[in-house]
Amino acid sequence: MTTVLGLDVGTQSVKAIFYDFEACQISASASAPLDLHQTDGGVAEQRAEWWIEALRTAMASVEKRVRESVAAIAVSGQQHGFVPIDRSGEVLIPVKLWCDTSTRVECDRIIEAFGGGEACIAAVGNLVLPGYTASKVRWFRDAHPDLYAGMDAILLPHDYLNFYLTGERCMEAGDASGTGFLDIRTRNWSEKMLRAIDPDRDLRECLPEVRLDNGAIGTLSTRAAQEIGLAAGIPVATGGGDNMMGAIGTGNVTPGVVTISLGTSGTVYAHSDGPVIDPEGEVAAFCSSTGGWLPLVCTMNCTVGTELVREMLGVDIAELEVQLAAARRGAGGIITVPFFNGERTPNLPQAKACITGLDARNTRPENLLRSIVEGATFALRHGLDRLIELGIDAEEVVLTGGGAKSGTWRQIVADVCAVPVTVLKNEEGAAFGAALQALAMLEGVGNDIRDVTKHHLQRDTEQCCDPDPSGSRFYGEAYGNYRNAVQQVAALYG
Repeated sequence: MTTVLGLDVGTQSVKAIFYDFEACQISASASAPLDLHQTDGGVAEQRAEWWIEALRTAMASVEKRVRESVAAIAVSGQQHGFVPIDRSGEVLIPVKLWCDTSTRVECDRIIEAFGGGEACIAAVGNLVLPGYTASKVRWFRDAHPDLYAGMDAILLPHDYLNFYLTGERCMEAGDASGTGFLDIRTRNWSEKMLRAIDPDRDLRECLPEVRLDNGAIGTLSTRAAQEIGLAAGIPVATGGGDNMMGAIGTGNVTPGVVTISLGTSGTVYAHSDGPVIDPEGEVAAFCSSTGGWLPLVCTMNCTVGTELVREMLGVDIAELEVQLAAARRGAGGIITVPFFNGERTPNLPQAKACITGLDARNTRPENLLRSIVEGATFALRHGLDRLIELGIDAEEVVLTGGGAKSGTWRQIVADVCAVPVTVLKNEEGAAFGAALQALAMLEGVGNDIRDVTKHHLQRDTEQCCDPDPSGSRFYGEAYGNYRNAVQQVAALYG
């Protein structure tokens, strides 16, 4: 047995997938939970050492014979997190995460220094949004000037795990494009944007060169090997952001496929052979980790809403599916705008979730839960529509994430988006995508990621579904009602 190891540093856990590529099956998987520090002011942080501790815990639960079978490693990680390290490699502060919305003022100051939002999009392809790395760097400079002066390198979460594994400091274009200071057309750091963040310091000195290839960045160090129970010298691939690795893990490496991830946050993204830039700034103009581009829409609220209300009502996961199926389309007229964590699309970081349409007849648990699922799906439909307007083909939607386990939710996605929904047999999109990237790096296997995904991804035909014409007609009208409700929320919290 020979395996490749895919690691995923998420918000809730660190996951490890050992994929036996000769037998085309996962030999073992493990995970360990992560804590999350959040405040009412929008702070969302983790300590980098928590990721390493969770990695060690997860790896220790895997049989020795499986760990001894690893031939290559790649890492996926939550995007946008800011990991500043000093010359000795020590992390200087708790890591501000993608869901941290506390740096809104810093975003405004960067955009103003750059010359406005339109200038940002024209120059680098993206706005500077709360959650992106750029505003976190500016905040660090202003909040902790002494520590900031000792910053030697800026890394992202997956970069930091690569650094722990190999001692190498590097970035790759996919994850780097989520910083806000990469010119996504040229895939080089934007000197002008970095000056807008800090005009007094050349931040390029803190940034590794952007990698475009899928070669090894280094090998597993003796120290890291001993701590996680692997053999030293195993090659480590570039890895990438969780959305970029999720694209690989869902076969989204050629035009025509759209991935929708139903996780804590929701994402809609598609492969493009050229840059896709949204003049309105709703679509993130990201690069892929496969040599192309990955235009993406992120919503801050997807399964977070169902989890909050499910727990409030005392409904377990199995009962959730029963409740969703019991409610009719439209949830009895209830509309939920699920902005529990503020929202990125639309850009309303201070927004709150709102429920409208309640009356004495429809106020029932099943309707509340279904309205949240429908609201989260409508938010993703808006992202899909925007991608299509910008020229993306949507021949099929590949669903991934925890919400994709719900048969009712899968059908809602198909009906709301009016596109066939595909589910793959492997559920761990980002971790499995990292494993496939590691496989593509191995000598003798070939480095064409399209061939690798074609051979190693399998459809789960029993869970795939087509849109119901009557459902699509119904949701076409309901979607308009949802968009009207969003406008009202925007007026309250914009």
